[in-house]
Amino acid sequence: MKQRTTQVLILGGLVLAGVAYACAKDESDLAAVLSVDLKRYVGRWFEIARYPNRFQKQCSGDTTATYTGLSDGKIEVLNQCRKPDGQMEVAKGKAKIADQTSNAKLRVTFFWPFYGDYWVIGLDPDYRWAVVGEPGRKYLWILSRTAQMSASDYDQVIGIIREKGYDPGKLIKTPQGSSSAGL
Repeated sequence: MKQRTTQVLILGGLVLAGVAYACAKDESDLAAVLSVDLKRYVGRWFEIARYPNRFQKQCSGDTTATYTGLSDGKIEVLNQCRKPDGQMEVAKGKAKIADQTSNAKLRVTFFWPFYGDYWVIGLDPDYRWAVVGEPGRKYLWILSRTAQMSASDYDQVIGIIREKGYDPGKLIKTPQGSSSAGL
């Protein structure tokens, strides 16, 4: 009986190790795009849709991200969104390049010393839209250079998201009103 219990425990341990390995593999198999030209990537982006997250709970729309290249090679990040009361919420941060070969993987901080992964996992060849995620697939953003995205571009992005292992059903669309022109 003792031998059977030991075998069950060993088997259970192997199963748990396999599950842990599979989960780790799932996280690490997210591929970023091969290359990002940071000079073309900087500027203002409109959020078209995102996965819900705690740090954007107060955002009801008109969400933008503006990236500015700095002389030290880092990127200044300015996120803005409209709150339900009409006021603008602003968050400033910095990003550093985590993968110098592709420039597609960044680490962003809004509260130093805490950094989060920011991976460009989809990018239009003309830099009209971008898809940003991270290896755990907990966060996802669809960004566009314009406040509205064409249906064909959105469908193409949804295909990329599915291919990368994200669930498009979790996306919430971001309202971009006429007020976004003045952000």
